[in-house]
Amino acid sequence: MQQQKENFGVQKWVVIVAVLLFAVKILAYYITHSVAILTDALESTVNVVSGFIGLYSLYVASKPRDTDHPYGHGKAEFISAAVEGTLIIIAGLFIIYESINSFIHPHELKQLDNGMILVAIAGALNYLMGYIAIRRGTKNKSLALVASGRHLQSDTYSTIGILVGVALIYFTGISIIDSIVAMVFSFIIMFTGYKILRASLAGIMDETDLELLQQMVLKLNQDRPANWIDLHNLRVIKYGSVLHVDCHLTVPWYLNVHEAHREVDALHLRIRQEFGDSIELFVHTDGCLDFSCAICAKMDCVARKHPFEKRIEWTVENIMTNIKHQLPEGTGALNKTA
Repeated sequence: MQQQKENFGVQKWVVIVAVLLFAVKILAYYITHSVAILTDALESTVNVVSGFIGLYSLYVASKPRDTDHPYGHGKAEFISAAVEGTLIIIAGLFIIYESINSFIHPHELKQLDNGMILVAIAGALNYLMGYIAIRRGTKNKSLALVASGRHLQSDTYSTIGILVGVALIYFTGISIIDSIVAMVFSFIIMFTGYKILRASLAGIMDETDLELLQQMVLKLNQDRPANWIDLHNLRVIKYGSVLHVDCHLTVPWYLNVHEAHREVDALHLRIRQEFGDSIELFVHTDGCLDFSCAICAKMDCVARKHPFEKRIEWTVENIMTNIKHQLPEGTGALNKTA
């Protein structure tokens, strides 16, 4: 809950800064009539709209889960990011239209020096706000906040390029550069929108986060307790800042309910140490079978039927399958589904 409040607070500042900088860039366009500066201003309109959408999504995501939403409301962040990515792409297309129109119907540019100063100040503030949003969003695992931050920073990169282009116009007097610069950065803007849209759709569709899984598997492999004979059918789903982790843990068959639950608690603690407290862990415990002896490193086992041969290292590939692990055929019974 504290993380969600922090995310909401940062997003409020994102909206405030976006509105102020939009006004500054519109002023810069008004005094210069530069379509390249208009490009920067138009992208800021997306900052404003997406900022409000992100603010609303974080508000929704902070609501506690209820009977209609048993996993909470965190996926609202994915929808926010999808809308933001779409708006960025639309803004890029509009900029292309304005660039072509300016090329066909050129117009006089004015006060480029003052315009550059205003845009430079706006760009610097954009980058600072984007840095803060990305840092906080990464720490609290908020896609909406990270998307807002990346958008603000991409806006800054395009601002730098636009400033270079306007400076060339200022020193050379070649006005056609204005349309060329705007055209180039429209494609950069659209690519940024595509990346945000792609990430949001991956979240909505519960696409596997391989990097996150690799981190989790690495942590679980470290100093594995002897009672953790096997781990399989691991699934991780992200809802806002909360990770929902499902898996099957094989323990010695003779452990009582309390003993098996202690192993689940230890597993939960290890995952929380790596990924924070925003974890919901659902573990199904399995009792070991005869073929488990070959991969079981519990040397003081009171019910061992076969000698220990080799511990199987968990990997992203084998830990996600719904099959209890065993050594290759010839060392034990056939694979058994959980």
